[in-house]
Amino acid sequence: MCLAIPAQILSINEDSTAEVSILGVRRVVALDLVPQAALGDFVLVHAGYGIEVVSEQFAQETLDLLREMPELLEVVN
Repeated sequence: MCLAIPAQILSINEDSTAEVSILGVRRVVALDLVPQAALGDFVLVHAGYGIEVVSEQFAQETLDLLREMPELLEVVN
């Protein structure tokens, strides 16, 4: 099963990577597949790559669903 998790972009680096926040956990992800992503945007992250820019509403709804499944949060953290 594949799972992509919404993350908010906190900073963008010159090497097409970004620091993102996923449920409060900071990670560095590649933005090669979403070059249009900007600071503050939400992106779906899968396997260390941002794969799609999504709306804040979609991101929050998805994160709310994830919060209802504590066993999945263990994987993220």
